[in-house]
Amino acid sequence: MLDYLFGRGVSRALPKEGIRLVYSRRSGRVKLVFHAGKLMATVKPNGSMALSIYGAGLLCRSPEFKESCVTVADEAAEFVHGGKSVFCKFVTRAGRNVLPRSEVAVIDRRGRVLGVGTAVLNGKFIKQFSSGIAVKVRAGANR
Repeated sequence: MLDYLFGRGVSRALPKEGIRLVYSRRSGRVKLVFHAGKLMATVKPNGSMALSIYGAGLLCRSPEFKESCVTVADEAAEFVHGGKSVFCKFVTRAGRNVLPRSEVAVIDRRGRVLGVGTAVLNGKFIKQFSSGIAVKVRAGANR
């Protein structure tokens, strides 16, 4: 599922042990994914995943996952860390897997996860805009 959502080979970054799945009592589907007692991801009813900061940090070890990330300038890092949305003019790089309404991780230029959220624009076009929201951040690393 991770390879489908974030790119081929991303699942290799997952730890081999310590993953626990929580199933919905009503539907019997996977609802939550934990690793070492920490929430890694929430599986939405439509099959997509909402990553936590911890889960994005684990997956960032994979070079393929960087194509599902948005890199921001240093002056915006503090705001994203606090949970604020990312504006187009502060994006320095957007991966090729960044599509509208897709799950993305927001990272700084050193590769540290600042937040996770949903992309508003296609990664190809984010740099062409000088105003507007690029990523609606759901959770900042500070929260």
